[in-house]
Order: sequence, then C-alpha cells, then structure tokens
Amino acid sequence: TSKYNFFTFLPLNLFEQFQRIANAYFLFLLILQLIPQISSLAWFTTVVPLVLVLAVSGVKDAIDDFNRHKSDKHVNNRPVQVLINGMLKEQKWMNVQVGDIIKLENNNFVTADLLLLSSSEPHSLTYIETAELDGETNLKVKQALTVTAELGEDLQKLTEFNGEIRCEAPNNKLDKFTGTLTLRGEKYALDNEKMLLRGCTIRNTEWCFGLVIYAGPDTKLMQNSGKTTFKRTSIDRLMNVLVLVIFAFLALMCLILAIGNGIWEHDKGYYFQVYLPWAEGVNSAPYSGFLMFWSYVIILNTVVPISLYVSVEIIRLGNSFYIDWDRKMYYPLNDTPAQARTTTLNEELGQIKYIFSDKTGTLTQNIMCFNKCSINGKSYGDVYDMSGQRIEINEVKKVDFSYNPLADPKFAFYDHSLVEAVKLNDVPTHRFFRLLSLCHTVMPEEKKEGNLVYQAQSPDEGALVTAARNFGFVFRARTPETITVVEMGETKIYKLLAILDFNNVRKRMSVIVRSPEGDLTLYCKGADTILYELLHPSCNSLKEETTEHLNEFAGEGLRTLVVAYKSLEEDYFQDWIRRHHEASTALEGREDKLSELYEEIEKDLMLLGATAIEDKLQDGVPQTIETLAKANIKIWVLTGDKQETAMNIGYSCNLLNDDMEDVFVIEGSTSDDVLNELRKKMKPDSFPDSDEINIQFQKSSKNQIILPDEQANGMYGLVITGHSLAYALEGNMELELVRTACMCKVVICCRVTPLQKAQVVELVKKYKKAVTLAIGDGANDVSMIKTAHIGVGISGQEGMQAVLSSDFSFAQFRYLQRLLLVHGRWSYIRMCKFLKYFFYKNFAFTLVHFWYGFFSGFSAQTVYDEWFITLYNLVYTSLPVLGMSLFDQDVDDHWSMVFPQLYVPGQQNLYFNKVVFVKCMLQGVYSSLILFFIPYGAMYNTVRSDGKAIADYQSFALMAQTCLLIVVSVQIGLDTSYWTVVNQFFIWGSLSVYFAITFTMYSDGMYLIFTASFPFIGTARNTLSQPNVWLAIFLSITLCVLPVVGFRFLKAQLKPTPSDKWQKSAGQTSTKKRPPPPSPKRRLRRTSTRRSGYAFSHQHGFGALIMSGRNMRPKSPFATTGTFSPNSDKYKHKGL
Repeated sequence: TSKYNFFTFLPLNLFEQFQRIANAYFLFLLILQLIPQISSLAWFTTVVPLVLVLAVSGVKDAIDDFNRHKSDKHVNNRPVQVLINGMLKEQKWMNVQVGDIIKLENNNFVTADLLLLSSSEPHSLTYIETAELDGETNLKVKQALTVTAELGEDLQKLTEFNGEIRCEAPNNKLDKFTGTLTLRGEKYALDNEKMLLRGCTIRNTEWCFGLVIYAGPDTKLMQNSGKTTFKRTSIDRLMNVLVLVIFAFLALMCLILAIGNGIWEHDKGYYFQVYLPWAEGVNSAPYSGFLMFWSYVIILNTVVPISLYVSVEIIRLGNSFYIDWDRKMYYPLNDTPAQARTTTLNEELGQIKYIFSDKTGTLTQNIMCFNKCSINGKSYGDVYDMSGQRIEINEVKKVDFSYNPLADPKFAFYDHSLVEAVKLNDVPTHRFFRLLSLCHTVMPEEKKEGNLVYQAQSPDEGALVTAARNFGFVFRARTPETITVVEMGETKIYKLLAILDFNNVRKRMSVIVRSPEGDLTLYCKGADTILYELLHPSCNSLKEETTEHLNEFAGEGLRTLVVAYKSLEEDYFQDWIRRHHEASTALEGREDKLSELYEEIEKDLMLLGATAIEDKLQDGVPQTIETLAKANIKIWVLTGDKQETAMNIGYSCNLLNDDMEDVFVIEGSTSDDVLNELRKKMKPDSFPDSDEINIQFQKSSKNQIILPDEQANGMYGLVITGHSLAYALEGNMELELVRTACMCKVVICCRVTPLQKAQVVELVKKYKKAVTLAIGDGANDVSMIKTAHIGVGISGQEGMQAVLSSDFSFAQFRYLQRLLLVHGRWSYIRMCKFLKYFFYKNFAFTLVHFWYGFFSGFSAQTVYDEWFITLYNLVYTSLPVLGMSLFDQDVDDHWSMVFPQLYVPGQQNLYFNKVVFVKCMLQGVYSSLILFFIPYGAMYNTVRSDGKAIADYQSFALMAQTCLLIVVSVQIGLDTSYWTVVNQFFIWGSLSVYFAITFTMYSDGMYLIFTASFPFIGTARNTLSQPNVWLAIFLSITLCVLPVVGFRFLKAQLKPTPSDKWQKSAGQTSTKKRPPPPSPKRRLRRTSTRRSGYAFSHQHGFGALIMSGRNMRPKSPFATTGTFSPNSDKYKHKGL
C-alpha cells in the first residue's frame, strides 16, 4: 500500500511538491535573484525558506510512507506452510507464488486465492467465514472436486499432482469464477464453490490444502481495493487558485511600476545622470523600465510568502497531534488510541457533508444475543419492580445458570421468571426450548467434555441454540439420523426424519423428529408474516397476544422469529415420507413438487411463541448518528449484508424511524424498472423536460455538472440493493440516482460489492460540491476509504486492512462525532483564521513598497531595512499566528458536542473562500495606505524638539516598520477568541524581540564591526525618543483598527454567525455554565408493525448437507450417556 521506495522517493516527492504553484514560483524567483542586473535582494532570502519548506514536507511524507511500509511488512511476513519437494516448509506470505500448494489450518487467514484440493472434513468440505469480504458473519461451505479430494493429506500424492488450470484473468468479481482443470486427460469445470478467496478465514476445518491461482495484487480482494490516490484538501486547491490571482495582481503592480520607471527615467532621470548615473549596460529608459519590472517582482514577492506553506504544515501537524493525544478517543478495552495517519487533511474534517459507513463491525459489534421471548402469551426478558415499573437492565443481577453444568458462561439473561417457569416444568416453556434445541442446522463441537462450541450457519441461529442450552435443553450431538439433546440433565436421542430447509421464498424451516417415547412432531420456526398463515384457528387469541409482543420487540429494533409445532399421525406421515422420497428423486420439477409437499405438512400448526434477538450495536451508535444528523451531515450505509438485516440495523440505530413519510425500496431487476422506481419515488413533477435542472443536464457541456441541493417535501429514506445499484450506476441513470438519493435523509445500499461502495462515493464526489468521509473496518471497505476525501478505519473485529488504508483510525464508531465536531471544526476554523490573517499581514507589509515607488522615482528602493524584510515573516510575525492557529477555539469541546449546528458553516465553506480573500486583500490595501502616508506626512519637513532634522529616509523607514508591526500585533489580538499563556507570550514576546533586535542592529557597535551590513546607525534612539513619532504611530494604529472593530461589532449584531449566536446565548445563561446533565431517559416502549427478517443465511440452509451425512466426522461424537472423552481409544472406531 506504500507510495514510494528508497530510490523513487526523492524524484516522486519533489514532483508532487512542485505541483504546488507556489513552490515552482519560488524556484523561479531564486533564478531571478541570481541575475545581478535585477537582483534587488540577496539570494539567501529565498533559498533558506524554500529548502526548509521542501525538507519539512518531505520528512513528513517519508514518515507517513515509512509507517505504510511497516504495516505492509507485517502482513507480508505472516507465515504459511508451503509444499516444497514433498515437504511442508514455512514460508512468508510474500514468497507464495501462483502454482504453489499450501496447507491452511483452522482459524488461519487465507493467504491468496486458492483452488481447494482436499480437506480434513468428509467429502472435502471446508467451512469459511467471509466477514472481511462481504460483511456476512455466517459460515459458508466450499467443496473440493472429488478427483482432488482423494489426495487427502498424502504429501507424496500432492507433490505428484500434475494438472493444468485455465481460468479467467484476474478481476474484481467476488462471486464469480470460471476455469477448467485438466488432469490425466480429463477436463473438470471449476467454479466459485471450489475457491477460497484471500480475506476469508478457515473455520471448523482442521486442515485443508489449496493450489494458489491468484496471488498478491491479483487476488480478488486486492483487485477490489482501488488505487492509492494523492489526497488534497479543498483549502489546498483554493490556495492554488488564490496564489494564481495574487500572481496576476503582482504582475499588474510590477507593470505599473515598470511603466512609471520608464516615464520617470525619460522625463527626469535622463537629465539627472550627472548626479545619479544609469546602471552599467542601461542605455535607454524602456530598458531601465524592463529591468525594474523584474526588480519589483523580487521586492514585492512577499505577497506570497514561502513561510505560508511551512506554517500550514506545522499547523496541520499540531492539530494531528491533538487527535493522537485525545484521551476521550482512546479505547481502553483493547488499548487503542485514535490516530491521525495522514497529517495533511485535518481542516477537511470540519467540512464533511456525507458520511458513507459500513454496517458489520462498524455500526454493529457482530455479536447476536438472545434478548427476549414470548411463550404462550407471556413476554419474558424485561424486569419489573414491585410497583410494576420497568427497571433498566444494568441495575439488575444476571440470572445464575451455575445449576446447569453445560451452560455457556458468556450468556447473559436478566429475567428470573423464565428460569422459574423452566424449573416448574411448565409444559409450553419446555416445548419452546425443546423446539429451539432441535429445529436448526447447527454443528456442535466438543473438544473437551462439557465445553461445547456451536458452529452455526448464521450467528442468529447460534444465539437461539445457545439460549436453549442455558435454559436446560442442551443440543449435544448430531448424526444424519439423530439429534442428541440433554434435557434438564437427562440425555435423550431424537430420530431426525426430515429437514424442511429454509430458502428465501419459504422464509421458514422445519424438522420432523420422533421422540424416545415414539411421538412424531414437526417443529417449525420462521418469519411471522409467513407462519401466521399456517396456524390452526384455535390459536387466534394467542396470536393476538404474541403480535403485541412482536410489535414491542420490533419497536426496540430486535430481530423476531415465530415458533410453532404440530403433532403428526403415524399413517399420514408414512404416506407423506414416501411421496417426499419420490419428489426428491424426480427428474422434472423437483423443487416445485417438494415445496408443495412442504406446504401440505406445514399446516394447522400450534403457536408456541416468539423469540427476539439483538444484533448488538457498538456503544453510542444511535446517539452519534442523531448528533451528526443535527450537524446536517447525511449518512449513507453501504453494506454487503442483506436487505432485511440492513434495514433492521437502520431502525435500531435511529437512521430510519417510524416518523418518516416513507422508506423507498428499490429492487428493480432491469434498468427500466430501476429508472421508473427512482422517478416514481421522488417528486414525480420534477422530471418533465421543463424542469430547470433537467435543462441544465441536456445542455451539459464538457464541464462537470454540480447538482444544486434540492429539498424533499418531508423526510424520506431510500434502500437500494446491489443488483439494482449496478443498473443505477450506468450512464445517465447515475444522475437520477444522485438526485433521488440526495433528497433522502438516509440511504442504505445493501448486498453491494466493495467496488460498488467506491463507485457510490465517487458518484457523490462527482455531482455534489461536498466533502465525503468513508468509515469501515474490513478489507471490503478499503476501496471506499481510498476513494472518499477522508477515509476512517475502525480497528475492530475484521482485521487491520481498513486501518492500513485510512487517513484516521480509532476503535469505536462513536468517536466519529468528536473527530468531526471538535477536532475537525477547530482545525477548520483555525486554518481559516490563519489564512485570513496571513494574507492580510503580507498585503499590508508589501503594498507599502508600491506606494513608496511613486515617491522614489520607481527605483526599486525598499521602504524598510533589508534585515526587517528578512525577519518579518520568519521571526517577528510567525509565532503569534502559530499560537492562534494551534490553540484558538471559539467554543470549547463540550459545547461543540452540545450544539452540533455550529458545524454547518464549515460545510458551506463560509469562513474562508474567494469573497473572504478579497475582503482580506482590501483590508490589507487600506492598512498599507495608512501605514505609508501617515508616517510620510508625520516625517515631512519635521525637526526634533532640539531643532535637529529628523526628516530622513532611515527615520521614515523605522517609523513605518514600527507602525506596521504594532498594527499586525493588535490585529491578531482582535482575531484571537481563546487566550492562553502561550498566545500572550508570543505576541508580547515578538514585540519585545523586535525592539531588542532593532536597538541592537542600529547601535554604534554593530556599525563599527560590520559597517556595510548595518547602515542605520543611531536611527532607533534618534527617532523613537520623540513624542510626535509615538503620537503618529498611535494615530496609524487607531485608523487601521477602528474600521475592523466597527465592522465586526455591526456584523455580530446584524448578521451573526452560529458561534456569535451561541456566545450571546451562553453570555445570557451567565458566565458559560455547563448545561445540566440530561435526566436519565426511561426507554419509551415503541411498538412497530415493521418486522425484521431473521438472519437466515443468503443461500439455502445446510439441511440437505446434514441429512446426507456428508459433513459428519467418521467417528461417533457421542455415546448416549453424557460422559465422553473424544480422545479415549474406545470411541475411535469407524462408522456411525
């Protein structure tokens, strides 16, 4: 991920730095100063600062890149076992090549894109988790070709494996792969089901062997991660434009002065040569004017001082350190501080308009917990006190499950009444948990006795089985024909007769089992909308009670699921199973026949209750989202997960809510459908051709269109699936998509590929004049993090890939509000104040030379002493402005978070833009007029109090520079809103240093030692001892500062900025008291008729796999008793 190496660093870095117009300009100046005919200042005045700037920026870039190299090395040096000459040898990841055979073990990361050859599981199945690729946490299963599965772990056979693979070129499609394997003259088709992609993790599989097909940058993961671009802030780009404007202004001034010089030399200087001879080689007035043009370019170059860029870098670096040092963004649980990994983008954090967030691992923790349930019309999970008031869970003790030796110690539940119901042998409760322990496709693993680990296809399913286990119904083992459950301490073996598997249409799954007593029962769980249609009429009253509970659960953003059962007649079942067998072996219409049979038997079910599972959000996510929305930031969620889960999280973290007018779902499967949906959903009246924005599109020239902000009449949300998004990102559709989406308060894109994430970000960057931020935690977020103006990585569950590509990183989503509302806002305000002040002080300083030209025969004579010119930007005025730019804050961090509206001016770029720049320029011109003419008038024909003359060039120069320095110091005092010891010290210190240096340099001693360098002998004590000089200085200061004070006062009264309003209101609430802490909210019992989908996997369930027994270990995992040691020889016999 790095940008430079040892050899390319210098040329590439200098090339990047000279893209800054100012740096190129200083190089040009330096060349001018080396030409003696026109050099009016010594060459060192430019060389020293230029080298300093290039060095500071270069070192900073080098450190940034060195850190990237370090993290790359960490990944590249991970070990992996490679098969070399019949032996497994440990190699580093970076040495793995296409064609290598490598061995992976359980919980290993996959090194490269591999073709699965064989594994420890029966039929060479391998289970993988793809959270880093697509954000899904459920297990997926891959299977090797039968012909390679025979190789097993026989190293000799694997070494002799000699086939040829032909496949497509490297690409970024995560879900497709086509290729063929030719082995011993036979051809075998290869598809995605046989591939293990880099970024996956091996689970539940002791070992597997794979053949490397794509490695390094060719892997699908890296193909999706986009290229590293050179990011620059909008202020940087604006400064480039302003610098060009200033150059034009500079050229104009020099031209005026050069013409003036030509005319003066022609009219006066020509006859004056006896006293003031022309320079060597100058023989005409026009030529003299030409040389003067370049001399003035050198003198007036301080309008764009080189120290501007050094200061900007220092300010950014300082503000980056604040982020690194912020204790409120430090996460103690895994010792992760916030980190500014790129130090050039801080002020951009104060201008964010759109946030693109990943879901899995960024908003959510990736942990599911069984939270509540409703059994036989009674709701469990909430805790009430004696008076029937609900108690917050954190005030209650957890249920103690120590009576159950097989309980999962990590499981937490707070409602003790449910345990009582189980212990009292309440029949519906027992039946409810028995259903949860039987109706699923989970695989148990018991490495040590009593230490059960469940491998579930989706985390929800794991959570339900774990809940049943803790309440005394422990799912312990399974074979293709049986399920072993320990019920209340007693081991029972149920015969598994059929699994009616889940799919996206059925939205339910059932199992048919025979109990040890011989009873036949069908247990079913699924979405309430589906299951309610299948219930027996006798369940109606129970159905109403359960619906009430479901609405309550859904209102709290929980994922709900309804469970029901049915007792079966033996004769009917025997007939059904025979027809089922016929249907499952039918050659035509197998799917339809099976689903008819499933429909037939899943009728007249008896309702048991409902479960509610919480997809745990990260701490503080809903509050953060609410605060950011108040700051007028729009949040888009881009996730690889499926629509129901994404919408559910949307509701639970306050992105979507029931007060919205509508939430549009766009799921068209052709481009016309998508177009119609987009048009129909948003203002239908805004699409006739007469609409001004459409006319603008049709006229669209080669210039880029920037869409205006349109307001929708109400609050809307938009949900779009990856499939429809692919159409919406084509050609002209993208404009429709941006218009529709940007009018919505919230946009959720689900089932999107990593590349689509980047395309969506690119789209908003292209058509909206807005700053974007992308935040994510997995490898699938890298491309969007690189594409957005600012990328934030969360150092979370999914690995470090996102952090490595990001500009800023921290451990929890909730720190985002502090990063933007506090650090971002302060950085932006400080940078704007800095630039306004900097341009002002340099215009005031430089333009005095311009006015002086008219009184000095346009001879490129400087007003000030050369030493003052050299030290003005480097010593006298550099520290006060740095002090302001590093410590200033209009409101403190607490109030910034309480009033997010203060963030809005940054988004609209109100504090520094072209208009503000012109104002600074005019203020500088006005000040320079005062600073020239008042000292000039005060000195003209003046004498000292003792009658000696004082009206000389040196006294005037000293007076002008003293006025200038005091005026700019007062100005920075006016600009500072937050005084610290440092600011005081810098401002007073700079003035003291000025007087100390001036008196030293103008002393007799310096003149005697370096006569040529210090001609201003005695001027300081001669001039500054006169009262009339000080009165004139006071007059200049008053005239320069009064208009500014007046203008600011009136502006605060008539057109106050948000922070002016805030300061006014804070003043009224007497000396900035902190607001009282918000009273603890009782959680409102929202109810909602919207229901979340249960997160079954996206694919078919594992039902068929389990029934076939293909995924069973060829050793009996369990005896019928609870006592078992997997390592005892007794159980190592083959066969089930």
